Amino acid sequence: MAYDKLSTYKTAWTQDDEGGCVIYTKTKIVEWVGTKIKLNSDGWETVTTKRKMNQASHQFGLGFGVFQKDWVWYVDTPQGDTVKYYDGITLEMKG
Repeated sequence: MAYDKLSTYKTAWTQDDEGGCVIYTKTKIVEWVGTKIKLNSDGWETVTTKRKMNQASHQFGLGFGVFQKDWVWYVDTPQGDTVKYYDGITLEMKG
């Protein structure tokens, strides 16, 4: 399995000219519309959720990365900043 592409296991995604989303086990974990990206683990801050968020970023060219340090999640934004993750965080695509 390529680590930069989503698998279909419990995962679905859509994409069109307006944006798209990735759904993992009934939760929209990544959603993008226009220049906005929204991330949501729905409280499931697991290795798999984080991996699928990162795979979505790579597969759809969204430019963010999610990582964990000392049990806390962080996001590298498309602009190169690092911020603490929280459900519902909204990022701006690099433009």
